Amino acid sequence: MTIQWYPGHMEKAKRQVAEQLKRVDAAVELVDARIPFSSRNPMLDQILQDKPRVVVLTKSDMADPDVSAQWLRFYEAQGAEAVTLNALQSKGAKPVIDKAEKVTAPIFDKMKQKGIRPRAIRAMILGIPNVGKSTVINRLVGRKTAKTGDKPGITKAQQWLKVGNKMELLDTPGILWPKFEDQMVGYRLAATGAIKDERLDLEDIALYLTRLLKERYPQALKERYRIEELPADDHDLFTQIGSKRGCLQPGGYVDEEQCAALILREFRDGKLGRLSLETPSDHEEKKDTHASSNAEKSSDIMSRDKDADV
Repeated sequence: MTIQWYPGHMEKAKRQVAEQLKRVDAAVELVDARIPFSSRNPMLDQILQDKPRVVVLTKSDMADPDVSAQWLRFYEAQGAEAVTLNALQSKGAKPVIDKAEKVTAPIFDKMKQKGIRPRAIRAMILGIPNVGKSTVINRLVGRKTAKTGDKPGITKAQQWLKVGNKMELLDTPGILWPKFEDQMVGYRLAATGAIKDERLDLEDIALYLTRLLKERYPQALKERYRIEELPADDHDLFTQIGSKRGCLQPGGYVDEEQCAALILREFRDGKLGRLSLETPSDHEEKKDTHASSNAEKSSDIMSRDKDADV
């Protein structure tokens, strides 16, 4: 299955972000702590260019804390300012403001040198659909100002919001990108709910998710679905889960559509525990694979050119 979702309003939102960029001091980029690489929109690097940026790993209460710590070290090694955020805890707002003050310090130092009166930081908040942006905004602002929901596409337009007297936030709609070069990125986005379920083969996505969890968190599957030994065959595991949870049709056959919906819902609700679907090493391995592949292609071309010269 090829996964893609880029409705027309996202192209419009991308243009609006670029137009508003000159009005802000920094960007607050939200990524899903369970999939920090897959949930980073690669177009933002081109749009934001050298604009100071804070990366916020949302939904950290649902991600593996050890893996989240690896991601923070990964960003630190790249020279990026990153912080995890549990949007359900009131103490979560201060680290974001602190990081924003740090990345914009050079801007405000120049303003002071020119005798310009200090003002609040103006930041644009960005992220893919269903990354938890509205929940984060409500936590930062301290009251319910943005709609929240466990479906992508809640925010439809830009709006300015005040975070005390220290920051002003420009909210923007969630934006994906036109094409997923790596389809595993699409599968991870689909599993976490960043793509509308109506556009997906949920059985395919749920089968992918159970396969991945069997590799990385087998104990979580055993405990949640009371399975003593996970079968080697991924589809057998899928049907065992359906049978255990009563997803049955007349005659005792597993209702695979119902089973898929249940697995995805329980993963997204955190019922299987704190789980992460990718690590920094996955990202590095992918880069190494691409580099090796490109080197082989280059070697083949050089070899062919040499043979042609002979």
